[in-house]
Amino acid sequence: MYDDDDFNLLDADAALESPLDRLVPVDNPEAEAEQPDVEEMLALLTSENVTQRMVGARAFCELQDLRATAPLIQLLADGCPLVRVSVAYALGRNPSPEAVEPLIQQYHADWNGYVRKGVVWALGNCRDRRALLPLIEALQNDISAVRLWAASSLGQMAEVDSTAAVEAIPAVTAALQQDCLSAVRSNCAWALGQLCQFVPVNDLYRQSTEALIEALSDDDLGVREDARGALLRLGDPRGLQAIEELELEGLL
Repeated sequence: MYDDDDFNLLDADAALESPLDRLVPVDNPEAEAEQPDVEEMLALLTSENVTQRMVGARAFCELQDLRATAPLIQLLADGCPLVRVSVAYALGRNPSPEAVEPLIQQYHADWNGYVRKGVVWALGNCRDRRALLPLIEALQNDISAVRLWAASSLGQMAEVDSTAAVEAIPAVTAALQQDCLSAVRSNCAWALGQLCQFVPVNDLYRQSTEALIEALSDDDLGVREDARGALLRLGDPRGLQAIEELELEGLL
């Protein structure tokens, strides 16, 4: 679906971050005092000036207001990719069932990796079953930075229902075992720790926990730590034993 040229859109470590990583919490009193005027930002969303539309969309990466949903959805297909990426994160901060289908459509249509990354982040925050298949597709087929956020978004399917969690697990397990990027594997380990809480102890559960146990020996420290955290969260006896053995050997 996407070729190698898409990697040019994303810059190494910086591309793996969400712009929201640098935002202060929405309940921070100092941040609330500095927030832009909601009414003014709502008006900017429908401006004919592209810079003003972008400013308005970025504001709703911090602000939360139900009235912003409809104009943000309209801006998902804006001709400017900087507007579209801001809109994607704004919809993630202002999740709505009405935004799910437009976000999915934009994921499939957008050539820009930054935008798709924001879209999969927003779809995870929507916690909607309709996002499951697009997120699996993103984890399996997209560029590295998009796969990173698809993995963590799939972990949030645990909050949708147990069926969605079960359906997400095989793709996340496969990515934990096979993805070439350690940051993606790390997010997959975290996601399995969320998803497997809603799965009975069956073959699917055992395959996933076995993948987590294998990840305890991953070359990357971050992957090992996230796998350890996931197994501790699950309280899986085999996982706990593997952790204890590796700790005694000084390997974890």
